[in-house]
Amino acid sequence: MLSEQQKPKVHHPNFSWLQPLVLLAPAGIWLILLLVLPTLIILELSLVPNIRPGDLVNPSGLQNYLRILDPLYLHVIIRSVILAASTTIICLIFSLPVAYWIAQIAPKRWRNLLLLTFILPLWTSSLLRSYAWITILRPTGLLNSLLKIFHLPALEVLNQIPAVLIGMSYSLLPYMVLILYASLEKLDIRLLEAAADLGANPRQVFWKVTVPQILPGITAGTMLVFITGLGDFINPELLGGASSMTAARLVYNQFLGATQNWGFGSALSMTLILLVSMAIALLIKFGEPAPKR
Repeated sequence: MLSEQQKPKVHHPNFSWLQPLVLLAPAGIWLILLLVLPTLIILELSLVPNIRPGDLVNPSGLQNYLRILDPLYLHVIIRSVILAASTTIICLIFSLPVAYWIAQIAPKRWRNLLLLTFILPLWTSSLLRSYAWITILRPTGLLNSLLKIFHLPALEVLNQIPAVLIGMSYSLLPYMVLILYASLEKLDIRLLEAAADLGANPRQVFWKVTVPQILPGITAGTMLVFITGLGDFINPELLGGASSMTAARLVYNQFLGATQNWGFGSALSMTLILLVSMAIALLIKFGEPAPKR
């Protein structure tokens, strides 16, 4: 009779690699159906010049992408990037002191309530918020009524770029505040005190001690606001009028407007996707500090 050591070993197949696949399968299927496949369809349509609803899809070149280089459309894309970047800067300037005050100065028992006040606007429709700003900024609105009381000249803000910046900044400000609050809440106060004891003035403490600690939060917040602002459609449409054409509105016109040029609209969409992907790549690369060795 064979001993235990002499018995041949039976190798059972190892299926441990299937476990992560099973866990990721629902999200992966959802991602493929709602993101990957639609993006591939848009990419295919972007290679078909002058395609309209019902036409045969026959990819034939890069004419739609070359058309984007036309100064008229290139100016629209540059304006969209500038609007998104300006909104990001405005949100960062206003959010940083507010988030710092909530995270470090306000009493702890009030912090959740203060954060809730910034989240409350997100509970309403973005369309409703834009119409509220129309009521405030129109020539006979609340802003000019207050200026009239103080005998100040009326402001023509509605249907101008400043109105778009106001609406976009108001809509995206809560996201920046929440992200910066999460970083500032973890701020090491001992480093600030040590820098002050070593003779650093408040400005040096802020730039050399505070900012490096919250840099991942600043990067994440700016990228989130920039990406969202780049694709914003409602605020430029309702508050900007014809003078503030953006890439999102241009894509809408190509698909649902009078021109009905789905190929060019798809090329514009792929260009926006490329810009957003570049922003996400920068976030991944610079969003987390390098590990210390």
